[in-house]
Amino acid sequence: MIDDFAKEYLHGDLREVREVMLRKLDGLSEYDVRRPLTPTGTNLLGLVKHLALSEARYFGEVFGRPFPEPVARWDDPERRGADMWATEHETREEITGRYRRAWAHSDATITALAVDSPGHVPWWPRPGVMLFNVLVHVLTETNRHAGHADILREQLDGEVEMDWEGMARRGQDAAFWENQRAQIERAARAAGSVEA
Repeated sequence: MIDDFAKEYLHGDLREVREVMLRKLDGLSEYDVRRPLTPTGTNLLGLVKHLALSEARYFGEVFGRPFPEPVARWDDPERRGADMWATEHETREEITGRYRRAWAHSDATITALAVDSPGHVPWWPRPGVMLFNVLVHVLTETNRHAGHADILREQLDGEVEMDWEGMARRGQDAAFWENQRAQIERAARAAGSVEA
């Protein structure tokens, strides 16, 4: 009973956060979805591309259910990091489409297997896993990257996923956030001068 509940709960959360990841691309130019916004090159479309590969691997080869499209090998040093950005020849539609196909493949694996079904993750120090371990890992990884995407999107155009109507009813409008940021800046500067 608890196994079915845990599997469905984790799977439901994964479905939701996948959609969040794709919404972060909405309304942005090709340049902005690909633009490196950190010193290491983190970008929105690259995060989606990375998650597509992760799901294809984790819910594919780990459980002997290979993703039907070519997937870069996990142990190929030449390809390391290539899943974190999109070339000029890869379209947004190709990458988001592949992510959606990876979802469908993952969903089929999750539905078909019991939560305690065994798998093998050769790149982990303890490679013997169950579907439960992989569900938690992929959900955690996707949420982590959704947090990155939240910050990147806010840097690009100030867009954040919040209940703006509810916040406006509580007086949390643009002026509120400007004052909030100023208050935080003052506290940071004051703490910095105490250090010096």
